[in-house]
Amino acid sequence: MKKNSFILSLDQGTTSSRALLFDRELNIVAMAQQEFDQFYPQPGWVEHDPEEIWRSQRKVMANVLKQVPDGPAAVAAIGVTNQRETVVVWNRRTGEPIYPAIVWQCRRTADFCSELKRRDYGPRIRDKTGLVIDAYFSASKLRWILDHVDGAREAAQRGELLCGTIDSWLLWKLSNGTAHVTDYTNASRTMLFNIRTLQWDAELLDLFGIPSSMLPTPVPSSGEAARCALPEFEGREVPVLGVSGDQQAALFGQGCFAPGQIKNTYGTGCFLLMHTGGEAVSSANGLVTTLTAQTLAGAPSYALEGSVFVGGAVVQWLRDELRIVTRSSDVGPIAASIPDTGGVFLVPAFAGLGAPHWDMYARGTLVGMTRGTGRAQIIRAAVESTAYQCWDVVDAMRADSGQPIASLRADGGASADDFLMQFQADLLECRVERPTCIETTALGAASLAALALGWQTSETLAGRPAASVFTPNMPKTQRNALLAGWRKAVSRAARWETEN
Repeated sequence: MKKNSFILSLDQGTTSSRALLFDRELNIVAMAQQEFDQFYPQPGWVEHDPEEIWRSQRKVMANVLKQVPDGPAAVAAIGVTNQRETVVVWNRRTGEPIYPAIVWQCRRTADFCSELKRRDYGPRIRDKTGLVIDAYFSASKLRWILDHVDGAREAAQRGELLCGTIDSWLLWKLSNGTAHVTDYTNASRTMLFNIRTLQWDAELLDLFGIPSSMLPTPVPSSGEAARCALPEFEGREVPVLGVSGDQQAALFGQGCFAPGQIKNTYGTGCFLLMHTGGEAVSSANGLVTTLTAQTLAGAPSYALEGSVFVGGAVVQWLRDELRIVTRSSDVGPIAASIPDTGGVFLVPAFAGLGAPHWDMYARGTLVGMTRGTGRAQIIRAAVESTAYQCWDVVDAMRADSGQPIASLRADGGASADDFLMQFQADLLECRVERPTCIETTALGAASLAALALGWQTSETLAGRPAASVFTPNMPKTQRNALLAGWRKAVSRAARWETEN
């Protein structure tokens, strides 16, 4: 095995940590994955143990390095991609977290966000960050930790605490506490970062009460962000050359570099991004404006994004809470085994509704059941709910861009389900293209590192063909009736909870 043969991609997701090795042609040669615990201390609250995240990520890294001869010596660079918006606060000296990581799905700060809206901060925040005010983003979570952990705010003001999204936490651990950085894409999801100046915004830091001394240094997504000096690499320092939030990594991994190109990652949630080039397009239809993975300092490009909070997580819910399936892989075949749901709709607003509704008070709703409704109908309604929510986002993108959508590039674990992909194509009335490698989040991080190494160019990354193409074949009358039923179901879920 030659030295410098592989890129190690660390893909830290919402429910599992993964590590993948890519060769020079960006083919996967090894992979390992481990789930970790989810904590729900109160209704609407979601937390992770930051140390468990690190242990699981380190374990799969060690596992994948054992799968190839001379694994540690063969790694030329590391790419990191991560769940976004989830935040960690830790002690600068000891490296110990002062509170569990508050996950992007957590709704504990919904009332505070509503108060900001009532005080009319929305337009100013949107102009600077491209985001709508919502508990989804990081800033209110950081504020909550400083306000609710004894002594935290005072310690932060003394410069004793650091904070960051999960990329920052991993880079701190990988570098043995020498690198406190984040890339522009992750910074753009905090609601504290000006996406036009590419700097932390002093006005927003003051609004949320976040001392600037806590924050990581923002860097481009491709280029050296840190150096990994763990024992696993036997005395070598391996550069981290690619860092990106998971959805921007997937956009990059899909080769969506031109304005108008759209990808959707079907993961725990679903995340649709439309590249808009160098223009930060402001949405009039409930989308947010975000940075894409930056390969050069000071040359930003942007995307419109719509986030579906519960996508693949609805399958976990069927498996772990309802226990009506044993394996997640059973869901697609069961859904395809019946002709329809019999009029049943599931709105999986377990953490509210994301784009384009932005309803923090919506809750999960199952409607349209009759005495004949059974397990299969509920399972199919759960699968279909993912496609319906994605239709809502693409419809908003059509309205914002004023252009028809010719195709959607799909990736993520649930994109392997042919039933879901066909149903998505039918609803959208456009092609759905699935690549050979559906692990495009990890591929994106590896691609960013490969660019920095000179192994790949933008042209070669953009030229990967689709492995499967799904074309619409549903009658328009049937499609319209289904969408009408979906809208009716959403109206039942909307604002189920009330503000305190």
